Amino acid sequence: MAESLREILDAAARGVFPAADGGTSVVPQFGGRDAGVIAFTAHSVVFTDEDEGWVRRTLASLGCDPLAATMNARFLAAFAERTGRATDTIDVLLTGAPLPGRPEGALEEVADPGHPRVVAARRRRDGVRVWAADGGVLVLGRGVGGRLEVAVEVAEGARHRGLGRRLVTAARQLAGGEAVWAQVSAGNARSLRAFQAAGYRPVGSEALFLRP
Repeated sequence: MAESLREILDAAARGVFPAADGGTSVVPQFGGRDAGVIAFTAHSVVFTDEDEGWVRRTLASLGCDPLAATMNARFLAAFAERTGRATDTIDVLLTGAPLPGRPEGALEEVADPGHPRVVAARRRRDGVRVWAADGGVLVLGRGVGGRLEVAVEVAEGARHRGLGRRLVTAARQLAGGEAVWAQVSAGNARSLRAFQAAGYRPVGSEALFLRP
């Protein structure tokens, strides 16, 4: 079992996952910004700088299915209270291997640091880059564990034309040879379909906790 969050993520991007043993690994945060939980198949990873003993005692006290404990609402609420952090939702976690070639369609990189998408992305990512297309925006930046994360936005009038799929495919071509990660709300079926059509694989679920 890899010991650091980054090692776990890099292995998962290659299709190598923690043993499906029903266990939970507790590892330090990669940095001060991000703490949270990733649930792979029958194994969870809690990344936090809080005491590991507190994590394990809290999980054991829930009295629920151990496989579901780390994503149980009571544990997530306790995690938020303990750390003084907040979480929005439990996301589906997907990853896509890098692709050769050039993105389909015209993309123009946005250099303006005051662009709304740049400002929003910098709250959760480092090294943010933004590209604009006709009807859409593509964002790449370093997020959880230093991984390369993608987010896209498609205007209402440009939907149902495959633009979202083309943008997330372009992210794999702009990745510089490394895997690309995406966090998508489980209820956002349209976005999930776009990522899967572009070759991204669901690998788990994630609850991310940030300081207010």
